[in-house]
Amino acid sequence: MFTKSTQQTTLFLIAAAAAYAQNRPITIRAGMVLDGKGGVQRNATLTVVGSKLEKSDSQTKTVTYDLRNFTVLPGMIDTHVHIAWHFGPDGRYQPRDDSQATALGYALENAWVTLMGGFTTVQSVGNPIDADARAAINRGVIPGPRLLTSLRAISNPAMTPDQIREAVRKMKADGSDLIKMFASKSFRDGGGATLSKEQIEAACGEAKAQGLRTIVHVYGPETITQVADAGCNAVEHGTLITPEVLKHLAAKGTYFDPNIGLVAQNYLEHRANYLNIGNYTEEGMAAMSRSIPVSLQVFKQALATPGLKIIFGTDAVAGAHGHNVEELIYRVQKGGQNPLAAITSVTSLSAESLNMGDQIGTLAPGMQADLIAVDGDPLKDITALRRVVFVMKGGKVFKAR
Repeated sequence: MFTKSTQQTTLFLIAAAAAYAQNRPITIRAGMVLDGKGGVQRNATLTVVGSKLEKSDSQTKTVTYDLRNFTVLPGMIDTHVHIAWHFGPDGRYQPRDDSQATALGYALENAWVTLMGGFTTVQSVGNPIDADARAAINRGVIPGPRLLTSLRAISNPAMTPDQIREAVRKMKADGSDLIKMFASKSFRDGGGATLSKEQIEAACGEAKAQGLRTIVHVYGPETITQVADAGCNAVEHGTLITPEVLKHLAAKGTYFDPNIGLVAQNYLEHRANYLNIGNYTEEGMAAMSRSIPVSLQVFKQALATPGLKIIFGTDAVAGAHGHNVEELIYRVQKGGQNPLAAITSVTSLSAESLNMGDQIGTLAPGMQADLIAVDGDPLKDITALRRVVFVMKGGKVFKAR
């Protein structure tokens, strides 16, 4: 019969054994490692202790995961998704759910397929249900990518600068990781400016004062210039930008996230799922179709702009979740981006834009153990990124072959 003291000792030993098992080093042998900052190493072994990368050592003999036939790289990062957007039971886009439980269920489904697609961090902009999805993922009870969210967006052109500042403070108090702002109409509605210079300055200035980043949905060159001058962090879309304003973004250090290879194509592919809901009209669909070659030309101009920081975002909506990497493939195959530069954009550069460059996006000692393996060499064939065979986030394996 166990005494109370014996029981306590037994429980302590069980807990200690569990803690040891959790912190036992994991070794990963890789045929090729892309470190996220342009470095390439062959026949390397990565060591993970707890949630962190510890070292890279080609001499290690004990291997937990043998990925010698695959390419290992940092978990990919998507800086612009809408994780809650989904099609309802009837297959139609469902912008509002009667049940919050249903809304959360769809968001978590989208989070799962996104993680399985090799994306270990996403920035969702934004829906209040994102907070519940973020909490469930952070508790470790539901698998999903690391989730940052704006919860909602600043978009009302009738708001005064003081009202905008108050809205930013409220978003911070409610747990927003960043501020999302609409300074232009949807491209389906022409993409014209909706906010004044003073309103933009109020939002970005207050966000900075609150320690938050601001990303801005914007299309026209004049408004984009105002966004950069106001110290906002990132320009989203920018379809009507000019080469001169691209140079201005580079000079200001503003990140550029063009979203050219997935979102419009997804809307057109799923036309029947969206048509006649809100501004998803025949005219709106035609506008998105026209935007595709324009956006591609803008991307090529962006690549030719010295010093411009082009990050990776997809604007993934209903129908696109889990297919995020198609944006990167499009940028390489159609846009002419160098594959190594493209991989840097979806890893370390995007991490930097999230103010997380010291935590994720690079395979180096002390960084979070967010890494994936793909079947093939993405430097020779970028479509290898579709073939994700291994996913680790924070030292925990979610997919292994």
